[in-house]
Amino acid sequence: MFAPRTTPWPLVALFTAGYLAPYLLPTVVGRLDSGLPLSPTQAGAVGSALLLSSASAGFALASRVERIGARTLARIGLVLAVVGYGGAALTHAVPAVVLGTLVGGFGSGTATAVAATGIAALRDPHRATTLGLLGVSALAGAVYLTVPHLGPGHGLPLAAIALTALAVGPLTGRLPAATATSRQGWDTSPVPHRRQGLMLAACMLCWSLAQNSLWGVSGRIGLNQAHLTEATVGAVFAVALGAGLLGVTGAGALGPRLGRALPIGAGTALIAACIALSASATDLTTFATGEIAWNTLYPIVLSYVIGLAASLDTRGRWAVLVGSASSLGTAAGPLTGSVLSAQAGFPVMGAVLAVGLLVIAVPMTAVALGTGRRPMPVVEIAVEAPAYDKATAA
Repeated sequence: MFAPRTTPWPLVALFTAGYLAPYLLPTVVGRLDSGLPLSPTQAGAVGSALLLSSASAGFALASRVERIGARTLARIGLVLAVVGYGGAALTHAVPAVVLGTLVGGFGSGTATAVAATGIAALRDPHRATTLGLLGVSALAGAVYLTVPHLGPGHGLPLAAIALTALAVGPLTGRLPAATATSRQGWDTSPVPHRRQGLMLAACMLCWSLAQNSLWGVSGRIGLNQAHLTEATVGAVFAVALGAGLLGVTGAGALGPRLGRALPIGAGTALIAACIALSASATDLTTFATGEIAWNTLYPIVLSYVIGLAASLDTRGRWAVLVGSASSLGTAAGPLTGSVLSAQAGFPVMGAVLAVGLLVIAVPMTAVALGTGRRPMPVVEIAVEAPAYDKATAA
């Protein structure tokens, strides 16, 4: 698809468009709560429904991207994202907003599936993944900085996702179309490394659930427990995502030198500590420290996990399936975080999530150690000084 020393910008852009909705989840859920007649739990449920729709697209398309054609599927996904999120942004009728987020979520999942499949086929999937995380984190940070100053209402973050999908559309012309050969049962071969892939997928479901249980209520922690303004919370998120940009830039520079086990295992343990700190915040210093440290580590670990999944199958099936399992956890996150915090409070919620992350860090590290016995491909990719040079939120 792309020459070894060229940057796969269409895949990077598609990755950015697909991951933007999860990265903007706190402001999407928070503004659904404040801009529409929805309770915090109901707003969290809408956020979960959006991400569940995204996950369902990944599961449905994991083995069909090449047969249908990356170009065709990418365009379908982006159109669904523009129509769904754009429609939800323009209406105040709750049923229409819910329907729009479901359609948009399926579009995001379709775009992510195409990007993950294409990235897995590259000789250096980790490098392409870090570029995608750089793009989505930089864009999300810009949204967090600007949206609070553009007025109230639920539509602004949804419109940002729709406009991003619209902007990425012209780049899909460089993606491959389906061929006669690819239409003839491309997905009939068995998926390799089934045991490791299933274990990684199960762990990623729980890993993402923990991350997004906090991410989905982080805005409310800042507003209600730390007593900050929306503009201050938005600034903290923007700085946090900016720190993530630096983190992923460093991870991209290190590449395979640390292997996969150390970044995934130790990184997950550190994230657990950050989640507990952020959830217990009662002032700006603690809240900012927890959020910035967490957002610095999260995309680093995510980039290594996506690279690990891609290494299990060069056709990208495990990359898509693990990504979809992650989306399932992401989907359950807002509702889980809302319910836990409502029943036990934010600090207890954070402690529960931290313990869960420490438990699943063990099997994730075991999978990384097992695949680490096979050499990691290293290919230097020429990067034309990206304007954002991070974070991501696959």
